[in-house]
Amino acid sequence: MINTVLPNRRHVLGGLAASTLSMGAAGAKTGSLHDLPSIGMGTWITFDVGDDTRLREQRVDVLRAFFEEGGRLVDSSPMYGSAEDVLGHCLGQLGTDDVISASKVWIPAVSFGPEQIEASRSLWGVPRFDVMQVHNLLSYEGHIETLRAMKAAGEVAHIGVTTSHGRRHDRLATIIEEDDSLDSIQLTYNIIDREAEARLLPMAQERGRAVIVNRPFQRGQLIARLQGRPLPDFAAEIGVETWPQYLLKWIVSHPAVTIAIPATSSVAHMRENMAAMRGPMPDDAMRQRMTDSIRLL
Repeated sequence: MINTVLPNRRHVLGGLAASTLSMGAAGAKTGSLHDLPSIGMGTWITFDVGDDTRLREQRVDVLRAFFEEGGRLVDSSPMYGSAEDVLGHCLGQLGTDDVISASKVWIPAVSFGPEQIEASRSLWGVPRFDVMQVHNLLSYEGHIETLRAMKAAGEVAHIGVTTSHGRRHDRLATIIEEDDSLDSIQLTYNIIDREAEARLLPMAQERGRAVIVNRPFQRGQLIARLQGRPLPDFAAEIGVETWPQYLLKWIVSHPAVTIAIPATSSVAHMRENMAAMRGPMPDDAMRQRMTDSIRLL
């Protein structure tokens, strides 16, 4: 096991994020999204547990472990069933000081966008959202106008757009190219789904957009595929002890990627995921070795 932490820009910035994203006058965290710890938390499916008291308390434990391990950004959406309500329950017990809140507007009728955003904010129990995104580009043209106005008024700190499952890449490329107001983009990227490398990631990096990566494990399919297989011997060189750490380190070591947001309902898996932020990060040559090794499995 490698315990030595070799300093690099991402690791240092991740360690500073809690102080850099400090409380602003409006009561929300302010600062650069690029300074976030490189592993965040998604809530799709995993936090959609309704009113089940036992499962809600388990999610409190998961979120507590996330914060204890240095996590900050939590991503959700009104599309995710009861996830935002459950998050609000968890944050009600743990407090909102540590969370960087990221949610989405997801409604066809643009005029109802502000109402939906306010409903989400109330469920979370935060003063304002740190990141508000147009979910899967739904009614993008109208909602982005709303978000620009909210950001100008100090009602949200950062704004962005999302896609998932590798969809709408051509449309997203056009938006990145034309819309200078965006602070972030969210997309699917993992060691198998690499279409974003060709165009979207370079464009985002060139324009200074933060990149939030969803589906890092292909909704668990990658983990299932690799389960029971031994890690390559070279994984020890970057402090990797498990396949989830292997997959996450590969993602967040890409120079255009800001943060990956795996979702889990397990405290043990949460701590395992967060360990991917520690230790040396793969360089280009190591990333290629990691990719080649997966191809051989």
